[in-house]
Amino acid sequence: MGLRIKIAAGLVAATALFAGPVFAAEAPAVAVAPQYGTSHVYVAPADVDRFAASFLATFGGKSTKQVVTHVTPTPSTTTSQLLQTPVGQVSLFGFTTPIPYPFGAERTGSLVRDLDEAVRQARASGAAVVVSPFADPIGRDAIIEWPGGVMMQLYIHNTAPNNPPFETVPENRVYVAPETVDAFVADFVRFSGGKVVSDEPRAPGAEIGRPGDTYRRIRITSDFGRMVVLTTDGHLPFPYGRETTGYEVADLAATLDKAKAAGATVLTGPYTADGRKAAMVEFPGGYIAEIHAVAH
Repeated sequence: MGLRIKIAAGLVAATALFAGPVFAAEAPAVAVAPQYGTSHVYVAPADVDRFAASFLATFGGKSTKQVVTHVTPTPSTTTSQLLQTPVGQVSLFGFTTPIPYPFGAERTGSLVRDLDEAVRQARASGAAVVVSPFADPIGRDAIIEWPGGVMMQLYIHNTAPNNPPFETVPENRVYVAPETVDAFVADFVRFSGGKVVSDEPRAPGAEIGRPGDTYRRIRITSDFGRMVVLTTDGHLPFPYGRETTGYEVADLAATLDKAKAAGATVLTGPYTADGRKAAMVEFPGGYIAEIHAVAH
């Protein structure tokens, strides 16, 4: 009888040994959907209306009513409005006071389901919280920074927004150094619940203004939207690295004609690479964007 007990105990121990580790329950998703992300654009107050008119004339859509408000945890004043187009949104700011640090360095704003949970998960995923959660006139915000220096705002609204899906999801264009790119990708994918859809170690250098060269390009998709990570040595001709967003349109030539007619300047392109035609465009006020269409 004692022998059977010892054998049974040994089997239990062996089962426990080879059962594998016990993992914590999967963290809840924090992102909502791509149509609740915006590119943050800061321009001089004198350029706000010119930029808004040019951007909307190029892509279509509408603007919310412009308001004068404060959007930082320390005293400041800015005009604020949301430009809503079928291919992406812009949170447009025209500060009439000095801009408190680090505002203006964040690239995007993304709606989350629970701000405190999102901040907790960001920290656990390797991000630094450079601006702790604070209240603004319509909700709460925080700013986080990923390895490689990539900053993004997280926000919630007191009244939940209800935005229609984009016709085409814009592309967050992130330039990261080779030394930090793997950490950035791993941390952001863990946080966003997204996935790497491609990792091309020899992407055509024409995409970064260096025809004949190659570089590493990583594409990521998640509920935050689309992201392309451009890993370079930093030897970038202007304006590459100055853009934050790529907008996909149906007809690139027609869109560029609209942009030029609305006061924007085509800086480079169009060029063809990776199955797309693309150009770099500067809008009134200095905002630079990549615009692309599928090459046929």
